[in-house]
Amino acid sequence: MTTTELVPTLTLDLKGLLCPMPVVRIAQAVKKLQIGETIEALATDPGVLADIPAWARTTGNELVSLEKRSSDIRFVVKRTK
Repeated sequence: MTTTELVPTLTLDLKGLLCPMPVVRIAQAVKKLQIGETIEALATDPGVLADIPAWARTTGNELVSLEKRSSDIRFVVKRTK
C-alpha cells in the first residue's frame, strides 16, 4: 500500500442486496461517520453503478471511487457533510 492510498473507516458487504437496499445501507452507515471518514462497499447489484453516484450528488457526499470488477462492484464514499 502506498502512503496516498485511502484506508476506509468502514467496509460494508452489500452483495446480494437489490435496489434500493445498497443505497439505504450506505445512507445509514454514512450518518455514523465523522466528516472526512470513508466507507468502502462491495455490491453485486448493477444498479449501484447509477444509484450510488446519484445518491452522492444529491446528498453532497463524495464518491471517491467506483470500480466494476469481475465478481462485484467496489465503491468508496467519503462523508463531506
